[in-house]
Amino acid sequence: MMKQATLKVPNSTLPLVLIPGMMCDHRLYTHQVAALRESREVLVAHVDQGCSMEAIAKSVFSQIPWSRFALGGLSMGGIIAMEMARQKPELIAGLALMDTNPWAEIPEVKALRTPQLELAEQGKFLDVIEQQMAPKYGGSAAEQEGQLGLVLAMARSLGKEVFINQSIALRDRPDQTETLKKFTGPSIALCGEHDQLCPLDRHQAICHLMPNCQLHVIPNSGHLITLQMPLATNTHLAHWLETLL
Repeated sequence: MMKQATLKVPNSTLPLVLIPGMMCDHRLYTHQVAALRESREVLVAHVDQGCSMEAIAKSVFSQIPWSRFALGGLSMGGIIAMEMARQKPELIAGLALMDTNPWAEIPEVKALRTPQLELAEQGKFLDVIEQQMAPKYGGSAAEQEGQLGLVLAMARSLGKEVFINQSIALRDRPDQTETLKKFTGPSIALCGEHDQLCPLDRHQAICHLMPNCQLHVIPNSGHLITLQMPLATNTHLAHWLETLL
């Protein structure tokens, strides 16, 4: 297999790699790509390969053509970003960790994965997303109705096997406490004010652990800040990217 070439770029045009959350694709970052690609190259990675965080992270690295880049991820995307920082921190200029969780999965949540995986094996993974996951994404009633269609469309495109693999990867993921302690690049933790899946304490812990991290709470937002509050999210991302110049 031919080795992928890497492109060296000056810091002033440092590229940005964004990693989607569970059962999401590039559409999760439509607003961010539109706003930020005017000043730099932006790549939204695919996260449909691998059934462990280590394997998914390696898959994402294989998609990136640059020798150094800024890295952001929401929810599971943030967990993948932390695993990438564990594997190859020297490639990552800074981290944007959004509505995510630095810890291993707790037993109570891990126990829920088994019935969800059983439903997925029966082809009912969209029911799991609609009935168990999406109600925790937050937002107004109108926002929830609008975003549900997009969430299900993204999940439908990825399919049952990806749901199963990502569920296993999340269930068995490692704690990234030591990774965050060692990462010194300028970083931010963004949290939706009403995020039920990854509430504020996760992001306070992230900033406490990291030597160079700022915490920002996005008002009137739930778990999917990139969709629910794109302008505020874009502003924080743009300011963070300026610190990497």
